[in-house]
Amino acid sequence: MTDLPPPLLSDVVTASSSRRAFLGKASRLGIALPIAGALAGCQRGDEPNRGDTVAAQQGRDPLIQNPNSRLDTAHDVRAHTTSTAEGAATGMQPIAYRRWDPVLPPASSNRTHRLAWSATEVPIHITPEVVVAAWTFESDVPGPTVRCRVGDTVEFTLTNRGKIPHSMDFHAAQIDPKASFRSVVPGESVSFTFQPKYAGAFKYHCGSAPVLMHIGSGMYGAIIVDPPAPLASAKEFVLVQSEYYLTPPSSGVQAFDYGKMLSTMPDYVAFNGRPSQYIAEPIRVKVGDRVRLYVISAGPTHPCHFHVVGEQFDRVYLGAPPEVPIRGVQTFTVPAGGGMVFELVCDIPGEFPFVNHGFGHGQKGAIGFLVVE
Repeated sequence: MTDLPPPLLSDVVTASSSRRAFLGKASRLGIALPIAGALAGCQRGDEPNRGDTVAAQQGRDPLIQNPNSRLDTAHDVRAHTTSTAEGAATGMQPIAYRRWDPVLPPASSNRTHRLAWSATEVPIHITPEVVVAAWTFESDVPGPTVRCRVGDTVEFTLTNRGKIPHSMDFHAAQIDPKASFRSVVPGESVSFTFQPKYAGAFKYHCGSAPVLMHIGSGMYGAIIVDPPAPLASAKEFVLVQSEYYLTPPSSGVQAFDYGKMLSTMPDYVAFNGRPSQYIAEPIRVKVGDRVRLYVISAGPTHPCHFHVVGEQFDRVYLGAPPEVPIRGVQTFTVPAGGGMVFELVCDIPGEFPFVNHGFGHGQKGAIGFLVVE
C-alpha cells in the first residue's frame, strides 16, 4: 500500500479563509484516531489497571482515577467531556467580567494557613463578550493566589460542589499523591496538609483524569512560596498564563473542546484568565520601583516565552530564590506546569509591553502593558 504524504499546512490555510475553519481542519488532522480507542491503547496489553484494584480496596468507584499518567491516558474521557458539567454551567447566571488583580497578596505572619475551597462548574465572562462554561476553584479562573513561606503548614480542604469528580494537586507539596491528590466525588471533601520545602512560583491544578480537560477548563492557579529571609522590597505581581480551547457558542456560552486541546491550537491565550486584559487596564508602577513578576505557565500544554519590551531582567530565578539567579536576561521560557521569578528595576518612564514572545500566542491574548510613571 502506498503511503500518502500528509497535507501541507499551507494547503489547509489556502483552502480555508476563516480562522475557525482552519482550526477545525487542523484539529481533525491532529486527532485522526478515535479518542477513546487511542487513549485506551496507551495502556499496556493485559496489564491489570492498578487504579481499579486500589479503588476497590479503598471502597471508591474505580472510574474515579487518581492522577498519574497511565491512569490518565487509560481513563474513559467520556465521563468528563460530555455535556453534564457544561449544562450545569450554562444554566447559571454568568459571573460578570472584571479585571483579575495581579498584585501578589501581602505576606502573612501566620505560619499555618487553613484553606477551605470549593470546586464547581460556573459560567464566567473572560471578555465582556465571551462567556465560557468553566470548571473552577472558588468560582474563578485562575483560582485564588496562595502565599506562604518555606516551612509553613498548609492545611487544605477541597469540597466538590460540582457535577463531576475533581481534585487538587499542589506543585509546592511533597506528599503522596494517591492519598492526597485523589479525586473527590460530588458532595464529598478531601483534606491534606503539607509544608513547602522550596521557595518560588508554583502551579496548582485539578489532577482528575483526564488532566488535560480539567486544567484546560480552568482548574489551576498559583501558590507563591517565600524564602525564609524576605527578598528585597519590590512591587510584586502574579501572571498565570493559560490557553482556551472553545466550542462555538450555545445559548451565549462556549464550552471547552477536548479535541482542540489534543490538537494544541488554542483560540485564546491569556494572563490571569482574561485575554489582553492588561492592555485596557495596565499594571502601573513608579520610576525607580523594583518589579518582581511571578510567572506560571498553567498550560495545559504550551510554555510562556516571557519578555518585557524595552527592558531586561536583572535577575531570573530558575529555582528557589534567592539562590543563583541568572542576570541580564531578555527572554526566558517558563515550561507548561512550571513557574519562575523575574525581576527588573524600572529606571525610565514609559509603556512597556509584557508578552509571550511566541507571538502566535502573544497575539491571541498573552500580552499586557507595564506602565512606569
